[in-house]
Amino acid sequence: DGSGCRIGIVKTRWNPEIMASLNDGVKTALKECGVKDANIYETTVPGSFELPLAARFLALSRQCDVVIALGCLIKGDTMHFEYIAEACAKGLMDVSTAR
Repeated sequence: DGSGCRIGIVKTRWNPEIMASLNDGVKTALKECGVKDANIYETTVPGSFELPLAARFLALSRQCDVVIALGCLIKGDTMHFEYIAEACAKGLMDVSTAR
């Protein structure tokens, strides 16, 4: 029963078509769990690299019980994907394990 849960969604503005689909899927799943629309707070950041900081700020605000980070990276011919994916994953892990 998610009716009393406050959910924060941090999503990227980059690649709006994919992000819209991901966000719709999350909201559908939250609704199936009984989360009220009024208990969902959404914010955006430019890209995936900024997700950990925004997730940290949202977690520290104590306005949400859960923070969901949504981002999209597309692998190209350079190492950019690996650098951003590693930094983002490490940053989100740090946020999730902080006290």
